[in-house]
Amino acid sequence: MSSPSTAESVLVRVVDDDAELRMSIVFLAESVGLEVEDYASAADLLANLRPERPGCLVLDVRMPGMSGLALQQELARRGMELPVIFVTGHGDVSMAVTAMKGGAFDFIEKPFKEQALLDAIERANRVSLARRQRALRVDELRRLLESLTEREREVAVLVARGQSNKVIARELGISDRTVQVHRGHVMEKMRAHSAAELARILIDLDPGLAGEALSPPPSS
Repeated sequence: MSSPSTAESVLVRVVDDDAELRMSIVFLAESVGLEVEDYASAADLLANLRPERPGCLVLDVRMPGMSGLALQQELARRGMELPVIFVTGHGDVSMAVTAMKGGAFDFIEKPFKEQALLDAIERANRVSLARRQRALRVDELRRLLESLTEREREVAVLVARGQSNKVIARELGISDRTVQVHRGHVMEKMRAHSAAELARILIDLDPGLAGEALSPPPSS
């Protein structure tokens, strides 16, 4: 079952042209306190999509117009990472493989056990929340990084590489005292308490920054 905190934070989208099945899934999800929106077609979902809401998508594979697999591909093209749970009575091995290769979270064939679907929704919602929290953290860290001056950013990279103030001063052509001042500003602005923590922040922000920060120092 979903925890109260998950139920308050996520949105389950159900897309199925079979109204009876669609509403049965809606009632099932609502019975454990989840917020649900339902759509009769992929086009309806796309017209009303709220990408900022974490949660999951319970999706029929075969539908008139845009199929479930085509919708999955369209969401991926838009850069949306909603976990997709496919529910179908027409599934086969090749279809399941295609869905999973496209990043589907789960694939459940009708008739299904209610608890199996609830468990899949629960797992998918937790994944979505974790992704959302990570995205928010990266956004905040990026804002902090953008608050650094160009010189502070240079110092940040060298500090993350474990360089001493003396080595940083020599490499940048500034005084040890100036490095110390910049280093203090960097640690305060980035909310880091050590060079190791600063390096982890750069890794979280951008693999390119991480590579720059963690590469060996140039030979003197």
